[in-house]
Order: sequence, then structure tokens, then C-alpha cells
Amino acid sequence: SERSTVQKTSAAARMGLSVGDTLPGDLEFTIREDSKNNTYKTSDLFKGKRSVVFAVPGAFTPTCSEKHLPSYVQLAEELAKAGAEVVACVSVNDPFVMREWGIAQKVDGKVKMLADGNGAFSTAIGQIVDKGAAMGMRSNRYAMVLDKDMKVEALMLEQGSYGETSAEKVLEFLKK
Repeated sequence: SERSTVQKTSAAARMGLSVGDTLPGDLEFTIREDSKNNTYKTSDLFKGKRSVVFAVPGAFTPTCSEKHLPSYVQLAEELAKAGAEVVACVSVNDPFVMREWGIAQKVDGKVKMLADGNGAFSTAIGQIVDKGAAMGMRSNRYAMVLDKDMKVEALMLEQGSYGETSAEKVLEFLKK
């Protein structure tokens, strides 16, 4: 039965989004704006626009707040000059938390703060992970670049400590 375990692992690994795949247009996010929660489909947010989407395990957590999100806020202008029309941060958090985190981090419209409240988006693209009792089900830390047709041009995954999914790495890719 070792073989069946390997097959299950392989099947699960194939379910994730990869470079060359197209992001489904019907996945949903919630954004807290104008004192209400608004739901948007991925096609509403990204279709027709070259986009950078990055995900963090949790709002207000140390690495996410001290390095990951700030790198995108600081380099927003350079990312735009390199062709990114949308920069979006995804986290398995509610829209109230994502809004408040965006305010605390002074994103000021530079980064869209997307709440994946029930983890449906992260699950659909194969990036959900169980972070244990302290945090529960969360997103892996990743960054991806989507072309105007929502095809994945680049997918950076963390293989340990933070760095591979930073705005600096995404900018390097965009400038190629």
C-alpha cells in the first residue's frame, strides 16, 4: 500500500496551478470597501490585465507584515513600470482583517487586499496548507504573474525561509 500512497500524493500534486495553466475565472474573493463586503470573481480582477498575485499565510503575522507585504508596497511603482497592472495580496482571512491590515501597512491602493475567507481560492489552486492549531488552514506563501488572459507566466513558491516570493524576485521576472 506504499504504492497507493505515492499515487495519491502524485494526484494531489497535479491538482495545483502550474506555469502555463490558466487561472479559473469563476473563483471568488471578498474586498471590504465603502463599509460593505464586495465579492469579485478572478475574471473581474485579473482578466485583460497583467497581474501579480502573492499570498501570505496570515495578516498581521511577523514575516508577512515586516517583509512580504511591505516589499510590494515599496516597489509598487517599479512593478507597474515593469508591466504589472494589478498587484494583489491573498490571505485566508476575513475581509475586515484584510482591510485593517492594508490600512496598517499603508497600502493606499497600491495592493488589492483580497480575502480568501474560507480558503476556497487557495484550495482550488492547490496552495492550502494546515498550519496547525495556532493558525488552522492557510495559504502557502507564493507569488505568481498572470498574463492578460490569466495564464500563469511565473509561479514562485517558498522553499524554506522568505525570499523567493518577494516583490524584488517578481520584479526581476517582469524585467526579463
